[in-house]
Amino acid sequence: MSLDIDYYELLEVERTADEQTLKSAYRRIAMECHPDRNPGDEQAEAKFKAISQAYDCLKDPQKRAAYDQFGKAAFENGGAGGGGFGSGAQGFGDFADIFESFFGGGAGGARSRGPARGADLRYDLEITLDDAFHGKSADVTIDVASSCGDCNGNGAAPGSASRGCNMCSGHGKVRVQQGFFVVERTCPTCHGRGEVIENPCRKCRGEGRVDERKTINVNVPPGVDEGTRIRVAGKGEAGPRGAAAGDLYIFVHVARHKMFERDGTALFCRVPISFTKAALGGEIDIPGLDGERHVIAVPAGIQSGKQLRQRGAGMPVLQGRGHGDMVIEIDVETPTKLTARQREILCEFRATETGEECPQSRGFFDKVKNIWDELTD
Repeated sequence: MSLDIDYYELLEVERTADEQTLKSAYRRIAMECHPDRNPGDEQAEAKFKAISQAYDCLKDPQKRAAYDQFGKAAFENGGAGGGGFGSGAQGFGDFADIFESFFGGGAGGARSRGPARGADLRYDLEITLDDAFHGKSADVTIDVASSCGDCNGNGAAPGSASRGCNMCSGHGKVRVQQGFFVVERTCPTCHGRGEVIENPCRKCRGEGRVDERKTINVNVPPGVDEGTRIRVAGKGEAGPRGAAAGDLYIFVHVARHKMFERDGTALFCRVPISFTKAALGGEIDIPGLDGERHVIAVPAGIQSGKQLRQRGAGMPVLQGRGHGDMVIEIDVETPTKLTARQREILCEFRATETGEECPQSRGFFDKVKNIWDELTD
């Protein structure tokens, strides 16, 4: 595309167009012909460069007045116009705003000023299941970058101050032209801070923070589970030169209990009982995490694998009300050591069996008998 085309024609606007009309026209055409959306299209690339140059000129009242009176001749031979670094840089900045509004992030997102927020920290805390049930107050010790006390976190020696960076004019970014494009980079002088400290603090060497060991009290609420994350706001690393501190995240790990296993708010306990208690019924006593003695009634004839439930004796609901249940799974144990008298009694019992005492066993062996009968017919 020839760059001799009138700037107003390039932007497809009238010579009386106001600032908003110019901006809207530029955005529309720039989105259509931007090289990123037209890879390999040299005409689109040339058009994008031309409209950027046109918009850079017309959006500036002084440049526009000179263009309206003298045309492009106003910017030749070192004039104030359109093709130099200033033009390209501004054009890139305007399109960065457009690109960000359509696609998110992009170069426009890199223009945030001010020191970065401090880093978040992680601490792994192991507690017992009893701690998880009742909650606890725990002290955790961490090594963390904290705000320097000598300079109050600003990085400058007492009695001195920082000044704006001359290289980037306090923006923290500098722009470098590469071909048709202008790339925005972190300022090498102030490292993106936008300011320079001429007399840095001796203790923190201008960083505004120093490493130290801290002990922080953490409240672990009742009902926490394995992997629960507790956020302690503002207890992470201090930001450089007075920036906000990050957060401390406590990751909870619950040690295995010697009797209970947990699933959410339910507590599971596998309880072996004698076969006589299973046959005749009775009671079992279970000490709960709540410190109470829970008496569980065992119905006569209970089988292995049967679960009995004690309502409200499980884990508390995290940041809520109520508790889960305690679930008792029965495991009927067959005796392995019998006295002579016990064996005699069992033999007498076996002699009186009719098969009705154990219907599942009888049903199974009836099926076995039928299979054998079918095989022998």
